[in-house]
Amino acid sequence: MKHHKYLIVGGGMTADSAISGIRKIDPSGAIAMICDEHHPPYDRPPLSKSLWKDQPFESIWRAPHDANVALHLGKKVVVLDPVNKTATDDAGNVYTYEKLLLATGGSVRQLPHSNKNIIYFRTAGDYLKLRELTEHGSDFVVIGGGFIGSEIAAALAMNGKHVTMIFPSNGIGSRVYPKPLVEFLSTYYKQKGVTLLASETVQSVRTMGSKIMVTTGSGKEVSADGVVAGLGIEPNTELAQQAGLALENGGIVVDEYLRTSNPDIYAAGDVANFYSPALDKRMRVEHEDNANVMGEMAGRNMAGQFDTYRHLPYFYSDLFELGYEAMGELDASLDIIEDWKEPFRKGVVYYLRDGHVRGVLLWNTWGQVPAATRLIEKKAMHSRTTLVGRIAD
Repeated sequence: MKHHKYLIVGGGMTADSAISGIRKIDPSGAIAMICDEHHPPYDRPPLSKSLWKDQPFESIWRAPHDANVALHLGKKVVVLDPVNKTATDDAGNVYTYEKLLLATGGSVRQLPHSNKNIIYFRTAGDYLKLRELTEHGSDFVVIGGGFIGSEIAAALAMNGKHVTMIFPSNGIGSRVYPKPLVEFLSTYYKQKGVTLLASETVQSVRTMGSKIMVTTGSGKEVSADGVVAGLGIEPNTELAQQAGLALENGGIVVDEYLRTSNPDIYAAGDVANFYSPALDKRMRVEHEDNANVMGEMAGRNMAGQFDTYRHLPYFYSDLFELGYEAMGELDASLDIIEDWKEPFRKGVVYYLRDGHVRGVLLWNTWGQVPAATRLIEKKAMHSRTTLVGRIAD
């Protein structure tokens, strides 16, 4: 039985940030991190962004910690006993703790007819596998037209590959962007050589010789050297459920200090269901900024602080030469006000409900995350008159 003052279940950006947070308060308390990946902590966004723009693979690794931080890689915690403060991994090792953090992230959604040839893109291993395929293959299918799908399609196309995107909606990012921007993006991707099969599903994926054949719901067949799926994730809440912790809307419920319903167990990152004062609702966020900021605060609080999580996370994306930063609720069904300095190339998109700004999309408009965040936090009434021209870089 191994005892550590702090036990962290998970090995991603949230877990790594938590270690940094602990060390800011407690320089020497023993920490153990248990992670089912075989890699030490790394930055995830470069996997679909900068690594395809000639950044070296080694750049993803996060800084190592001190000798009193034990990394248990390739192991998965399968039993959590909050009463006796023990965690047991899949090799039968038992760990005891004083404070524990659940930073378990999520598992990729998969198609019902799973196939070993589909790369469900999320990890460094997935990146390496896809990169290896690109060294010899020229034709790729990307399943999904959302956040990951659009980034991977752009990354592959920028590296000289022919890409076919297959997704059930009528355009790229249709659940998030206003309709005119969706139409522009779809045309833009086509101009970049990407074939779009919109309003389509995947019926089957099978191997034919050295190729992979993808058949759509309407019967179209696409031959590929690699198939990548970006279908989102399901939060890993099984341990929390087994331990009897409170769950809500697919996440682990945490209070303002990021404590779960058990005061010695914290949760942060993709799995945490937290209250956002800015949006006046409980929510989960699956992006880097939330992982880093929430993870560090969870670590500080585990070590004795009582900081409240009031942060409104932002996220960002790269799509060929275009890019954006955004925060809040980006939902195409909300009332939308578009303020273009240059149509679809540079501008700000506001998302409103009942006259209140709920989300802001900074499209090729940089350095304005603080201004957009304040706009949401103030909860003032707005209209086109008060918003057009309000934010500009």
